[in-house]
Amino acid sequence: MIEQIYTFFNSEMLYLWINIGVLPFWLLLIFFPQSHLCKYFVTSIFPILILSGVYVFILYKAYIGAFDFDNNFSLYLGINYLTELFKDEYYLLMFWTHFVSINLFVGGWILNDSKKYYVNKILLSLPLILTYLIGPVGIFLYWIIKIFYSKKFNLY
Repeated sequence: MIEQIYTFFNSEMLYLWINIGVLPFWLLLIFFPQSHLCKYFVTSIFPILILSGVYVFILYKAYIGAFDFDNNFSLYLGINYLTELFKDEYYLLMFWTHFVSINLFVGGWILNDSKKYYVNKILLSLPLILTYLIGPVGIFLYWIIKIFYSKKFNLY
């Protein structure tokens, strides 16, 4: 049975499951931010625990596949080295899982922070959607919205 699971979750299947797996969390964040489901499943440690398990599984598959982990540090040497790293499917999956996890975490943080300032949930949906798609732009938009709701300007 474990061998079947191992062969089922190839790199393409992992990519699909990661993308499909985060959608319910984002839908809860955007459409039902005040619900108990959102509170207990999205803004808790639950999605990060699942995604970290996926990350460990990808690391394991990369290790079994003779991935050169020492070469990972070459990404700081220039864009050409980074391009070389992204040619490996497992490195790309690790990066994508990292990206999806951080964006989901930030989406949960935005939701929790917005509750302190009573930000309108309809207005909040735009920064959440942008955080899902292009993280830093969504965070910046939320920061602009937060300035108007908190009535003070902070750079931290």
